[in-house]
Amino acid sequence: MLKKQTVWLLTMIGLVVVLSVYYVMSPTSQTAVTYEDSEVVSTENGEEWVFEDEVDVATESSPEDLFNVLRMEVQDERSALKEQLTSKVASADFSAAEKDEAYEAMEELNRLESKEKLIETMIRAMGYEDALVRTDEERVLITVKSIDQEHSKEAANELVQLGRREMGENTFVSVMFEPAE
Repeated sequence: MLKKQTVWLLTMIGLVVVLSVYYVMSPTSQTAVTYEDSEVVSTENGEEWVFEDEVDVATESSPEDLFNVLRMEVQDERSALKEQLTSKVASADFSAAEKDEAYEAMEELNRLESKEKLIETMIRAMGYEDALVRTDEERVLITVKSIDQEHSKEAANELVQLGRREMGENTFVSVMFEPAE
């Protein structure tokens, strides 16, 4: 236990040193002063930026951005889950059966990610611009970005069959088409 704490402490100290060196060596230093509900940031060249907490920014995102945002969200969720499972496997507080179960869950998560990436690659090989495959419990959600504005039932059925072939015949597969910009 003491060894883990020492390693953790040394890691944190190393991180502080790296961030300190980065801050000192960065070409533009910034000074932040906080006022009630806003933050004023001054740069070396005298520019001041005021950031308020209650700023409403509306942006329109393209389907490509949407695909990337969704991919990042799924990746973040899975990374957090993997981290929890890894700490459970490494912990001395759990039984061998619980550790085994956590390890199997990590392996299943890795298999699932591999299958999703494989399906995305196969869909792109079919001529679609991009694809996003997400698994939600017993469902597979396939979103396809296509240049064609009209989509046939045959194309959707082909994608459903691909999803079932790769993820299991009893899996419910949903297909959505997004227009490419």
